[in-house]
Amino acid sequence: MNALTLQWHDAGQDKTQNIYEQQPSQNHGTVRIGRDPLRCDIVLSHPTVSGLHVEIFFHHQQQRFYIRNLRSQNPPIVDGRQLVQGEMPLTEGTSISLGQLKLNVTGISTGSIPATILLPPDPPVHIGHQYNPPTPPGTYGLECPKCHKVSPGENLQIGCHWCGTSLAAAVSVLVVRNQGVGSGEWGRSNDQ
Repeated sequence: MNALTLQWHDAGQDKTQNIYEQQPSQNHGTVRIGRDPLRCDIVLSHPTVSGLHVEIFFHHQQQRFYIRNLRSQNPPIVDGRQLVQGEMPLTEGTSISLGQLKLNVTGISTGSIPATILLPPDPPVHIGHQYNPPTPPGTYGLECPKCHKVSPGENLQIGCHWCGTSLAAAVSVLVVRNQGVGSGEWGRSNDQ
């Protein structure tokens, strides 16, 4: 399992938090950081930190953790560079400044488990009015972090064709045939 360790000092205390590639969060596939406890998974109390400031996610194709700016005013500073828009890869030793609060990436661990090739169903499957074409055996798809539908990997730059959400934080999955369910139904196998 891939994990990133953050350390910082806030409200008079040293804090450490591990972020895992598929940990439960308020926004599936990402861990959001800021002052607002209703929107953030890691809540900071420093007044210069925005309510919803940044999010960290694991990019499966790149096999790296990334940080994404969620605040056009008050952008984070990552290793001395302002992150106004988009995302940047994180490495061990990366320094992240949110307002006047500094967080440090003190560790990144990656673990890989070989994927099992599973066969998709023979006939194409229709979901509502959408056509979901069959996928060749062993081909990965990207599970949308919002609607959880699986898109082909080539949609990474385009986004989810069902809801339009960015697939940068998508979970990599294999299409499988569910043996215990009605024939021709799609399932998925987490690549972890």
